Amino acid sequence: MSRAYADLAFTPTVRSLQTQAGSRHAYAALDRTNDRRDALGEAEAAFIEARDGFYQASVGETGWPYVQFRGGPAGFLRVLDAKTLGYVDYRGNRQYISTGNFQGNDRVSLFLMDYPNRRRLKLLGRVRLLAPGDAPEVWAQLPAPPEGTAVERAVLITVEAFDWNCPQHITPRFTEAEVQHAVAPLLAEMDTLRAEITQLRAAQAGLNA
Repeated sequence: MSRAYADLAFTPTVRSLQTQAGSRHAYAALDRTNDRRDALGEAEAAFIEARDGFYQASVGETGWPYVQFRGGPAGFLRVLDAKTLGYVDYRGNRQYISTGNFQGNDRVSLFLMDYPNRRRLKLLGRVRLLAPGDAPEVWAQLPAPPEGTAVERAVLITVEAFDWNCPQHITPRFTEAEVQHAVAPLLAEMDTLRAEITQLRAAQAGLNA
């Protein structure tokens, strides 16, 4: 847990529960450390831009949270600098729940998962919505949209805190592409063995003729 994340997540009620459970002492040092971890380093930037999806939580006017999965090609969530993330928001089902929530409450929470390696980066930030045509220098840093795709806005996230989570309860999962990459050497070996078997059978047939 980082100092910046603890400052935001450890509310008085949370701290009280930690005291009751006997875990407060384990986190007390976070109140004194200067290691805030509220600016992304090279490891965080590389991890973020290697992801092809993330979970995004916002809060609406009713007080209810809304969690949305955002997916795209690896790197669609771009690290613009140590304090700023951005992605292009394309036209979807036009419910605008996250977008509406951000207009009333700019707070956001992200979970970025690496299931094969059981790694998870969680991030708290504040959102700013950018219309097409505004701040062209920012748009120039974001991935170009696929041809014919309707772009509605860019979502910019100012990082307030981040933390790397414990991998203990992350179940490894693999995408189709990851599985294909992993089994490619086995498939190549099988093709070689099949070819050798075919040759041996042909040779045996010649001997028996």
